Amino acid sequence: MTYSNEVEQMCVVKKGPHHGPAPIPEEGKWVKSYQISDISGFSHGIGWCAPQQGCCKISINIKEGIVEEALVETIGCSGMTHSAAMAAEILPGKTLLECLNTDLVCDAINVAMREVFKQLAYGRSQSAFSEGGLVVGAALEDLGKGLRSQVGTMFSTKYKGVRYMEMAEGYVTRMALDEEGEVIGYEFVKLGKMLEDIRHGATPNDAYKANIGSYGRFANAAKYIDPREE
Repeated sequence: MTYSNEVEQMCVVKKGPHHGPAPIPEEGKWVKSYQISDISGFSHGIGWCAPQQGCCKISINIKEGIVEEALVETIGCSGMTHSAAMAAEILPGKTLLECLNTDLVCDAINVAMREVFKQLAYGRSQSAFSEGGLVVGAALEDLGKGLRSQVGTMFSTKYKGVRYMEMAEGYVTRMALDEEGEVIGYEFVKLGKMLEDIRHGATPNDAYKANIGSYGRFANAAKYIDPREE
């Protein structure tokens, strides 16, 4: 260790008590985190790219500093989906610090990794008070039926009003309007569940009909519109 001349000329002042870091909650325990292997937990991080053309959500399950599970969800940028595929293959098996210092190709994914690191490092995880933490595979519970990301897509203009495209329940097929033209409900098809039924042998038409649902006062509408065509 090399010290400057100014430091060398200083006298020694004894350091007081050293209590180490404050304990953070991890999987039902209070842990003093000194190194990466002290970190365990399940948490999420949201990231965005520099031009803010898209965003990413990363959910990771850490056990003793190692990524055991990663869910990477992206929206808004077509190239980001391919970067997500690479990131999902890269992350598991690495230490949390390795992940933080690995180029995950896309700015949004890198920022999401930074944000989830901060959550875990400060003990703000979803599993902070869950004894033993969450099982590997817990991230799949954040997905909808058929293991599709839950997304909401809405479009509106001052001129023509709002259009619901997709809700958490699924792909919106029709919007219900009352006598004054205000939205009172919508019809949707559960895409993930529909495709699951088709994969298991149902005909596309039967699967489509079996997975249609509605919300609100849909049956009482004065008018129905296709949000993509009308």
